[in-house]
Formats: sequence, structure tokens, C-alpha cells
Amino acid sequence: MTAEEFAALFDAAEHSVFRLEARQAYAVPTDDASLTAFQEGRPRPERSVRTSPWLARIAATTAAGVAWSRVRVVDRPLTEYTRWELLAYVESQAVGEQISLVDLEIVDGTIDLRQDFWLFDGDTPHPQAVILHYTPDGQVEQREFVVDVTVVAELVRRRDAATLHAVPLNEFLAYLNGRGGA
Repeated sequence: MTAEEFAALFDAAEHSVFRLEARQAYAVPTDDASLTAFQEGRPRPERSVRTSPWLARIAATTAAGVAWSRVRVVDRPLTEYTRWELLAYVESQAVGEQISLVDLEIVDGTIDLRQDFWLFDGDTPHPQAVILHYTPDGQVEQREFVVDVTVVAELVRRRDAATLHAVPLNEFLAYLNGRGGA
């Protein structure tokens, strides 16, 4: 699946967009400046609907009635990348994406939450999914487009299990702040 075909799925979604994000670090070139600033303790570049096409897409589609949600799977201790990513989640949530986090320590192992995927219109008669495959260093290697009902049903089951065990972003952040970070 090309990057353009993948991007078109977000604009074509009519009801929902869901992301299960399982890796503890990703290699995304567009994130480099912000991640480097975070690592060096400097202010991050502005990220808003004005400066980020991604946030503008979330804002526009949520305003049109598409529900966006994400569950981020975290391991302990949190990686530096995950701590940086929490800041980006606040910005994404501000434009309409509902973000929750699930700690692998509390999941009983009956469900696999290690595979990243996107689910589009998952609770409709015509759901679609994209399973993401990564190189060891966290670069997207392949976007596997899926419409097979059995595979999509399994991804819906994983979404539901992850969501059941997840806590909302603000609750997770309050917990971290109460403990002095992680």
C-alpha cells in the first residue's frame, strides 16, 4: 500500500478511526526536530492545526463526525520516546482524538497487544484495517491493507480488549505526575 493510498483511508473514514500503537519507539523523520528538542530539554517546535497537516486532518474529520481514538501500549519503565510522545498526545487530544494508555503489566496475556494497526469504520458493515510492520529500528517497512472479515474481526477484538484495559490520557498523566514521572 502506497503512502497516498494509506492517507486516503483517513479521509474516506465515515464513522471511526482507531489506532493501536504498540511499539515503544518509532523512527519517524518528521518527528526528529521535536524529539531532539525534547531530548535536549529545549522547547519543541509548535504543533497545532496551523502547523501540522496531521492535526488539521484530525480536527476536520472529528468536526465532520468521525470518532478518532488511540490506545497506546506502554512498558515500564517508559522509554524516552514514549515520554516525548505523551506531549504529542496532549496536542492530538486537544483537536479531537481520544487517547488512552494500557500498561502491559496489567494485561493478562490472553490478547496480543504487540501488533500496531489502524482500524477504519471498525463497527460498520465495511470495516478496513492496515496492519503495520516495522524494521527493528522502528521504521515502517510495510502497510498491509486488510478487508478479510476474519482478520478485521480479530483486530476489532484486540481494539476492544485494549480499550477495556486502558486508562484515559489525562488519568495516566495525573498518575505519572503524582509519582514524579516514570
